[in-house]
Amino acid sequence: MRQQSAPEFIRNWNLQFPDQLVIADELKENKIEFEGFDLLTVKVGHSDTDYTTCLSVPSIGLVVAGDVAYNDVHLYLAESNTQTRHEWISALDKIESLKPHAVIAGHKRPTNEDNPRIMEQTRQYIRDFDKIAEITTTALELYNNMMKIYPDRINPGAFWRSAQAVKG
Repeated sequence: MRQQSAPEFIRNWNLQFPDQLVIADELKENKIEFEGFDLLTVKVGHSDTDYTTCLSVPSIGLVVAGDVAYNDVHLYLAESNTQTRHEWISALDKIESLKPHAVIAGHKRPTNEDNPRIMEQTRQYIRDFDKIAEITTTALELYNNMMKIYPDRINPGAFWRSAQAVKG
């Protein structure tokens, strides 16, 4: 969090969300007790950025996946490469191994349910992206091909930035 709050990282954030940056205190352990429930932080590795964690509430089968799972939103892949996208898939596998009944995505269409199937949908999006990135040469070509597969997902601007980052 501190690394990504450095001025060079937050320039665009401050343009979109002025005076809204809050840095949390680091947890001393991976468990928080809240109203009788244990909330467990789980380190999952790379997702749309480095050092991603999720929050698990095992007693009720809930995972707050944060940026690991996307729910009907175009993925932000601008900070990824082929290797880290494979790591992202591993992060989804790790969350799935927790056997949650509900998964709250960090990026979601507000009207959608928090169904665990979003983990496989996120994995499939990454797989499709990798296949198309391999056979295209420009950002526009990559963008247009992905939009044919995922025309209704929200936030295509994030995906456009991703296509530009991957294709230069």
